[in-house]
Amino acid sequence: MEVSDTQSTRRDARTTQRDGRAGEEREPRPGAAEDRAHDRAKDSTAENLSARETWRALYRHFRPHRATVALGGFLALIGTVSGLAQPLAAKSLVDRLGEDGSITGILLLLTGLVLAGTAIEAVASYILERTAESVVLAARRTLIGRLLRLRLPAVERTQPGDLMSRVTSDTTLLRAVTTQSIVSAATGGLAFLTTVVLMGLLDPVLLGVTLGVIVLIGGAVALVMPRISRATRQSQAAVGEISTVLERAFGAFRTVKASGAEERETAVVAAAAQEAWRHGVRSAKWQSVAGASVGLAIQVSFLAVLGIGGARVASGAIAVSTLVAFLLYLFYLIDPVSKLVTAVTQYQVGSAAIARIAEAERLETETLEPGEPEAVGGRGPATVTFEDVTFRYRDDLPYVHHGVTFEVPGPGMTAFVGPSGAGKTTVFGLIERFYEATGGRVLIDGRDVRDWPLTGLRAAIGYVEQDAPVLAGTLRENLVFAAPGASDVEIREVLVRARLDGLVERLPDGLETLVGHRGSKLSGGERQRVAIARALLRKPRLLLLDEATSQLDAVNELALRDAVAEAAREVTVLVVAHRLSTVTLADRIVVMDAGRVRAVGTHEELVAKDPLYGELAATQFLTAAR
Repeated sequence: MEVSDTQSTRRDARTTQRDGRAGEEREPRPGAAEDRAHDRAKDSTAENLSARETWRALYRHFRPHRATVALGGFLALIGTVSGLAQPLAAKSLVDRLGEDGSITGILLLLTGLVLAGTAIEAVASYILERTAESVVLAARRTLIGRLLRLRLPAVERTQPGDLMSRVTSDTTLLRAVTTQSIVSAATGGLAFLTTVVLMGLLDPVLLGVTLGVIVLIGGAVALVMPRISRATRQSQAAVGEISTVLERAFGAFRTVKASGAEERETAVVAAAAQEAWRHGVRSAKWQSVAGASVGLAIQVSFLAVLGIGGARVASGAIAVSTLVAFLLYLFYLIDPVSKLVTAVTQYQVGSAAIARIAEAERLETETLEPGEPEAVGGRGPATVTFEDVTFRYRDDLPYVHHGVTFEVPGPGMTAFVGPSGAGKTTVFGLIERFYEATGGRVLIDGRDVRDWPLTGLRAAIGYVEQDAPVLAGTLRENLVFAAPGASDVEIREVLVRARLDGLVERLPDGLETLVGHRGSKLSGGERQRVAIARALLRKPRLLLLDEATSQLDAVNELALRDAVAEAAREVTVLVVAHRLSTVTLADRIVVMDAGRVRAVGTHEELVAKDPLYGELAATQFLTAAR
C-alpha cells in the first residue's frame, strides 16, 4: 500500500532511528526495552468507561444467557439455603444432648443437608461455568466478525497484536464477570442478609459486634477495588503489547535472523512480558489484600463474639446452644462475604476487559451489503473515472492526491507510472473503497463508488497487491480464496495462464500442498503468480495489478505479460508498473507526480511531450528491462 511521502518518511525515520540506536549500543541502557514496552502499553490502554456504560456493555454479553444464569443462580441459592439450615440443626442437636434425647434423626438431617447442598452447588457451578464459556464464545465470534469488517484506516491506526489480544485474553476475562460475578453477588447478598437476620434473632448484641467489625474492615476493602481495576487494565494492555511485538518479529522472521537481531527482539518481547508481570502482580497483590480482609474480619468477629458471648452465657443472658449456633453462623458468614468480595473483584477485573472490548467495538467498520458482480454495471468491462479527486490519510497529514483526474474506458490496459510516492497505489485503494476520497468523485461505469454495495463492487474487481500476500494453507485454498466456487477445470485453466502448472506438478501433494506461513515455502515470483492466478480466477470486470510482476524472471514475466494482455481484451486492466516491457503494452499511460496527473498518452506520445516520462523511460524503465 502506498502512503504519503511524509507518512512514509516519518515511519522510516523512526525505524532507522530505533535500529540505528540498537546497532550502535552494544550494551543497551538497562531498562531501555522495559521503558519502551511500558510506554507502548500505556498508550494502548483502553479509556475508562463509566459505571453505567460498563453495566450496559456487560448486560449486552449477559442478556442471551440470562435464563440459564438464572437457573444456575436458583440452584446456587437452594444450596445456600441448605447451608443456612445447618446451624439451626446444630443448635437442636446441642439442646437435645442437654436433654438426654435421641440425636439420630438430627444427625441424619445434618448429613442430608450437607450432601444435598454439596450436590446442588456442584450442578449450579457446572451450569454457570458452561454458560460462561458460551459467553466467551459469543463475544469472540462477534468481535472477530467486527474486526474483519474494520475499515482499513482503523486497522492501520491499531497494532494487529493488540487487536488479537482483545479477541483472546480480554474475552477470557468475561468468563467470570458475566456469570459467576453476577450470581455470586446475588446469592452472596441474599445469603448475607438471611444470615444476618437469623443471627439477629439469636442475639442482637452479638450481631451488632459482628457487623461493626465487618463494616470497619469492609471500608478498607472498598478503597482497594479501583486499584485492582486499574492494574488489570494495564496488565491487559501489556499482554496486547506482547502479541504486537511477537507479530512484528514473526512477520519479518528472516530479516530478524539476517540482521542478528534475535537478542534485541527477545529483549523487547521480554520487556513487554515483564510489564505484564508487573501489573499482574500488582493486581494480584490488591486481590490478596481484599481476600485476606474477609478472613480477618471473620476472625476478629469470632474473637469478639467469643469473648462477649461467653460473658453473656455466664450471666445467663443466652444459652450455650445459642452461642454455638451464632458462632456457626459467623463462620458460615465467611462464604457469602467471600462471594460478595469476589464478585466485586471480578467486576473490577472484568470492567477492564469490557473497556478494551468496547474500545475495539467502537472502531469504524464497513457496511457489507449483499451484491453480485453484475450489479456494478453488468458483466462487461468496467470504466473508471476520477473527477478532481483529493485525498489524505488523516486530517493531520498532507494530501496524497491533489485534484487527480483521468478516464479509463474498457476494455484495455492502462498503466500508471511515476516516481515513488506519486499516489499510484492510492488510486487502487480509492477504487476498492479501502479509503474514501476527501474530495471529488471516483466513478465506476459512471456511478460514484460510494453508491455501490461494497460486496458487489469488490466482487467485480480482481486485485493483486504489491507484496502479493499468500495465506497459510494449501495452494488450492489460496487460488480459490476470492472465488470459492471455482471448478477444477477453471483452476487448471488459470494455472496454465499464470505459468503455475509446472509448479503444481513438482509439488509433492499438488494443489493440496501446504504453502507455509505467508507462503514461506514459495519463492517471491511464485507468490506473485499465485496472487495473479487468484485474481484471474475471480473473473473480474476490472483487474488491478500493483507491481504484480516485479519479482518474476524474464521468461515468466514475458508469459504473464502475455496473459495480462490477453485478459485486457475482455476486461479493464489497471497496472502500476516500473518495467518498460509492461508499460509499452498499455493502451494508455497515466503519468503521476506528487499526487497529480501530469500527462496521459501512449508510450511514443509521452516520450515526445513529457520530460518526466522521458527521463523515466531513459533510466528506470530501460534499466529494468535489460
